[in-house]
Amino acid sequence: MGINGGSNCSPPWLVAALTLPPPVLSFLMASWKAEESRGVSRATMAGEHTLLSTEIVNRGIEASGPDAGSLTFSIRVRRRLPDFLQSVNLKYVKLGYHYLISHAVYLTTIPVLVVVFSAEVGSLSREELWRKLWEETSYDFATVLAFFAVLAFTVAVYFMSKPRPVYLVDFACYRPSDELKVSNEEFMELARKSGKFDEESLVFQRRILKSSGIGDETYMPRSLFAPGNCATMKEGRAEASTAMFAVLDELFDKCRVRPKDVGVLVVNCSLFNPTPSLSAMIVNHYKMRGNILSYNLGGMGCSAGVIALDLARDMLQANPSNYAVIVSTEAVSFTWYTGRNRSMLIPNCFFRMGCSAVLLSNRRRDFHRAKYRLEHIVRTHKGADERSFRCVYQEEDEERIKGLSISRDLMEVGGHALKANITTLGPLVLPFSEQLLFFTTLLYRHFFPKSPAVDGGASAAASKPYIPDYKLAFEHFCIHAASKAVLDALQRNLELEDRHMDAARATLHRFGNTSSSSIWYELAYLEAKGHVRRGDRVWQIAFGSGFKCNSAVWKAMRRVRRPIRSPWLGCVDRYPINDC
Repeated sequence: MGINGGSNCSPPWLVAALTLPPPVLSFLMASWKAEESRGVSRATMAGEHTLLSTEIVNRGIEASGPDAGSLTFSIRVRRRLPDFLQSVNLKYVKLGYHYLISHAVYLTTIPVLVVVFSAEVGSLSREELWRKLWEETSYDFATVLAFFAVLAFTVAVYFMSKPRPVYLVDFACYRPSDELKVSNEEFMELARKSGKFDEESLVFQRRILKSSGIGDETYMPRSLFAPGNCATMKEGRAEASTAMFAVLDELFDKCRVRPKDVGVLVVNCSLFNPTPSLSAMIVNHYKMRGNILSYNLGGMGCSAGVIALDLARDMLQANPSNYAVIVSTEAVSFTWYTGRNRSMLIPNCFFRMGCSAVLLSNRRRDFHRAKYRLEHIVRTHKGADERSFRCVYQEEDEERIKGLSISRDLMEVGGHALKANITTLGPLVLPFSEQLLFFTTLLYRHFFPKSPAVDGGASAAASKPYIPDYKLAFEHFCIHAASKAVLDALQRNLELEDRHMDAARATLHRFGNTSSSSIWYELAYLEAKGHVRRGDRVWQIAFGSGFKCNSAVWKAMRRVRRPIRSPWLGCVDRYPINDC
C-alpha cells in the first residue's frame, strides 16, 4: 500500500493516493477496531467524516511488483465546508433579534397606541365626540399653543434622531488594459521563464489553476514575472495608483461630483500599506479639501470592502448632507510568492488585479438619482479562536521569503464564520413566516433536545432544525469570488440555484479573485445583464483573514438600466458559462 501524504504546508485539498490490494482491507478493518478499543466512538469518527468528501479516481491494475495483477485505485480526499445550516448557535439568533428590536421598537408601540385610541374613539357616537371636544372642554390660547409646541418638538426630535438613509449613488470597477491580460497557459509560461520557481512548484500551480474556475482573460502586472524582487514600494505605488486613479476618474465623471465635494474617504488594501497612505495619495492627486475625513484600512483581507462600507456609513451619520467615497483594491505584487511552500503558492493562482470605487450619500436630494439604499450591515469576527486567526497568515517561510499562507482549515473556519453571520442576519431580512418556523423549531430543539439515533434514524431526522430559505429574502447574491471550490460549497449549503451563483462564477472566471472589490464586480455583472429592478434586494457577503465574515444588504431604488460604462462591456453576453 502506498500513501502519498503531504507536509504541513500542503493545501486543504490534500490528495491521498491509496493502492489497495486485498490484504489491505483486513488491515483497515483491524485499524478501525483498534480505534474503537482506544475509546474513539463511531459517532466521533462519523462527525469528522462529515467534513471530508471522497472521490475514487485512477482505477487500474498493478503492472509490476509483489502486488502485480491486483486492482488499484486512488482516493481523493477533500476537506469541505461544514454543513453549517444544520448547526445553529442560539446566541447568534438572539443577536439578530436584538438588532431587529432595537431598530424597530416604534413599529410595535405605534400600532398599540393606534388600536387603543381607535377603541376609545369608536365607542363614542359623533354627537358625543363633538360634545367632549368642544362643549365640555374649555380651551385658552396658552393651552393650544403649548399643545402644538410639544407636538412640534416631539416630531422634530423624532426626525432628528432617526438615522438618515445612506444611498449608493453609483460605483465603478477597474478594467485594466488588454496588455495586462494573462491566460492560464501564459501564466505558467511566464512563471517558468522568470526562473523563480522549481519544477515541483510549477506543477503544483498548474494543477491548482486547472481546477480554480479562473478563465484566460484575467489581469496581472508584468512586473511579477520580471527578474528580481517585484514587491518594491515603487512597483506597489505604481500598481495601486494606476488602478485607483482610473476608477475614481470614472466614478466622478459618472456621478457628476467634484472631488472637493467629498467629505469622507475610506481606502482599503490589505497587504500594501505605504507611508504616506493610499488615502493620502488620493487626496494629493485630486487636491481634495483640507477637512476631509480620510481613513486607510490595512491587513483586513477580502472582507475589508464591507468593513469600509460600515465605517463610511457611521461617518455619514455623524456628518449629515455629505458624500463618502470607498476605494477597495489589492496590490497583487505584494501577494506574489516565489518560494516552495505550497500553502503560500496558492494565492499566486487566484489573486488578480482589480479595484472598485463607490460613492455614498446621505443627502435627501440624492434620493431620486441613487441606485440603492443601504439596509443592513452585519459583521462577524472569529479572531478569538486561534485556528481562525491563523488560517490566512502572512509570514516568512524557511528561506525567509515572505508570503501569504493559506491553512488547510480555511474551508471549515470559513463555514463556521458564515454560519454565525447568516444566523444573525436572518431575523433582519427573512419573511415573518420563515422566521416563525425557524425560531419555533430552534426553541423546540433547545428545550427538548433529542439524542440522535445511532444509525441516523427517525429521531435524528426529527431533531434537525428548519432551514430558512434565504432565496425568499434576496433576489440577487454577490458572494465573494474566492475559488470554485468555495462557491460550490456555499451553493450546496445555502441551497442556492445556479442563477443565484452566476455573478460570482462569472466574476471569478473573467477577473479572478480581486479580493475586497470582487463583490462590486458581481453587482456590475447583474447591472450589465439588466437583472436589477426596483425593490430588488441584493446580498453582498465577503470573508477574509482574521477570520471575518461580513454582509451588506441593499435595496434597489429604481430599475437599473444597463450602464454605458462597465467592466463587463463586450464580454457579458458570453456568460453564464456552464463549466466555470
